[in-house]
Amino acid sequence: MSDPIGFDDFLKVDIRVGTILDAQPFPEARKPAIKLWVDFGEGIGVRKSSAQITTHYSPDRLIGRQVLAVVNFLPRQIGPFLSEVLVLGVPDENGAVVLLRPDFPVPIGGRMH
Repeated sequence: MSDPIGFDDFLKVDIRVGTILDAQPFPEARKPAIKLWVDFGEGIGVRKSSAQITTHYSPDRLIGRQVLAVVNFLPRQIGPFLSEVLVLGVPDENGAVVLLRPDFPVPIGGRMH
């Protein structure tokens, strides 16, 4: 477990729900990855992310899926691609990422509480 944090520290991490509009293979990445374009709605808009999720997901099956992502990280250059948000997931028993998403459809842009 990490060091304890206060509630104010937690509030600094802006986690929102978005819908994947497009997903493309990312063959230039050092580790297998998929490029994502995620719509977070008015105020945030569409943001890009590089996600190492190729074990469980193919690009064509991601479009339309809602995901949770940190939207207030500084952008990170990954090869020729600028990743603007961090899509969240947890490792399965083998370490492959499983995406976090709401159980039911929710309005995009909603902030995690």
